[in-house]
Amino acid sequence: MKVTLSALDTYESSFTPLVVIELAQDVKEETKEWLKNRIIAKKKDGGAQLLFRPLLNKHETETLEHHNLYLVGASQIRLLLGAEAVGLVKECNDNTMRAFTYGTRQNFKGFDDNNDDFLTMAECQFIIKHELENLRARDEKMIPGYPQAKLYPGKSLLRRLLTSGIVIQVFPLHDPEALKKLEDTWYTRFTLKYQPIDSIRGYFGETIALYFGFLEYFTFALIPMAVIGLPYYLFAWEDYDKYVIFASFNLIWSTVILEVWKRGCANMTYRWGTLLMKRQFEEPRPGFHGVLGINSVTGREEPVYSSFKRQLRIYLVSLPFVCLCLYFSLYVMMIYFDMEVWALSLHEDSGSEWTNILLYVPSIIYAIIIEIMNRLYRYAAEFLTSWENHRLESAYQNHLVLKVLVSLATLLITSQLLNQIVESLLPYWLQRKHGVQVKRRVQALKADIDVALYEQVILEKEMGTYMGTFDDYLELFLQFGYVSLFSCVYPLAAAFAVLNNFTEVNSDALKMCRVLKRPFSEPSASIGVWQLAFETMSVISVVTNCALIGMSPQVNAVFPESKTDLILIVVAVEHALLALKFILAFAIPDKPRHIQMKLARLEFESLEALKQQQMKLVAENLKEEPREDIKEKAA
Repeated sequence: MKVTLSALDTYESSFTPLVVIELAQDVKEETKEWLKNRIIAKKKDGGAQLLFRPLLNKHETETLEHHNLYLVGASQIRLLLGAEAVGLVKECNDNTMRAFTYGTRQNFKGFDDNNDDFLTMAECQFIIKHELENLRARDEKMIPGYPQAKLYPGKSLLRRLLTSGIVIQVFPLHDPEALKKLEDTWYTRFTLKYQPIDSIRGYFGETIALYFGFLEYFTFALIPMAVIGLPYYLFAWEDYDKYVIFASFNLIWSTVILEVWKRGCANMTYRWGTLLMKRQFEEPRPGFHGVLGINSVTGREEPVYSSFKRQLRIYLVSLPFVCLCLYFSLYVMMIYFDMEVWALSLHEDSGSEWTNILLYVPSIIYAIIIEIMNRLYRYAAEFLTSWENHRLESAYQNHLVLKVLVSLATLLITSQLLNQIVESLLPYWLQRKHGVQVKRRVQALKADIDVALYEQVILEKEMGTYMGTFDDYLELFLQFGYVSLFSCVYPLAAAFAVLNNFTEVNSDALKMCRVLKRPFSEPSASIGVWQLAFETMSVISVVTNCALIGMSPQVNAVFPESKTDLILIVVAVEHALLALKFILAFAIPDKPRHIQMKLARLEFESLEALKQQQMKLVAENLKEEPREDIKEKAA
């Protein structure tokens, strides 16, 4: 018998809480009731058809604080139907990866009607987030109780509630038992070992697992550069032949590691199922707005916005703004260089103690200005990207990354050790101190409540929010830039990057597990636009290294008379190396052969299934036609 969403019960009094919604302290009762009804209402009535209850019951709210916290969950059948709706891909009993459907659930490995472990907790929370974000206004003109919070058909209710200050935050709960197991195999024991990437994926989702996988891979990929760089640094600097050899190895290294990563990434994401997910059919992001219409591909009701208007916003507003900011940052850099020259000349003239201190002033001022500029630019980039109104979350992230990377030339590398202390160790210490205070208050309570759940929710709601992998990838991108561009000048760059990354793994793991709220899982098939950013940097490194080689004294000694010949030869070598680079990229397939075969097999089976379905429909239509019509057609 086919199970439909309309047959599900949304009034279970006891369920496993997966997501927490925190409302403002003064939210009106009619607003709470309206939100509850929209969340538990059936899908056909415009609801999410989820389970919903307050953290505290009516009696407990009279004696305890935090009566504005609500728990959201879902029945097992609802989650399975949601997994089909979002297109989750799972492993079948025949070891192939296929999109999950409730009707064929028995064909999937590990499924049992009496077992609730088929979907991971991260997948369940992703499904609930998907349903909450796709609660959209129908006939409502405003949020009940708040006339100033206007609504129109198709507007995301959750986004309007957040921007209006009615909902403070929505976050998924940690699983204490699973988190403890993950920590024991991840970072609590300081030993040199591979990270449990599959376990990280099971708990945090594919996006974060791919970051830690790339961090580990990139760290090990830096080791050859670090090993080669050490003797280059220790021996005499006068031997310029070393630079030519080192720069040539650098060019091959920067290409090969990125191509090999794509193969490893394809292996992982195929095993996780995200390589097969149809992202072109994903739901619009909550911030996407437009006139409510019908998607011509999926047939679903969703906001529609002209792509022409979006392109006008990008090319007539965003692009000129980015170019203006880049010009301004370069202008500030020129001022910094002038200040450096002024301070140096002043010190050479006087040579006093205070002029020696003055040499550091331009760098300090420049670092402060750059930090302020970067923060302002980051805010402006986020505002512009949101204003461009991209339909998909992936498109939004790609345009945001591209905007910020264009201003990357003005960034300075600050102390990475200091960053790790500020990002992880200090917040962790403050979080532990706050946790002790919460435990003391909870132990003093006499109320009959689920103390463990109450304490967990109160602790986690005060934790910081993870803002995504952007800053983490940016740090790795800066490392890659310095190693690929300037390691032949400073060969120890790779060695210091390796040492930093070994501690970065543990500090980031601590941050994810104990400092920040658990982020919602996000399916990903790759590291996204960062792959393009790294590849672009590797192309730039060819030009930079060729220029460094061309400026070496020994190369210049070969052409003492004509610098034009030298420049032409350097450009020719650069083009030859670029050609070699692109040949290597083409020769190394992005996906391993066995993955290509499995994907081709799945595509073939899909086409065969479509043919069979069409033939079945034709046969049914022929049976329904009168015999006279068939005879006439035959004649």
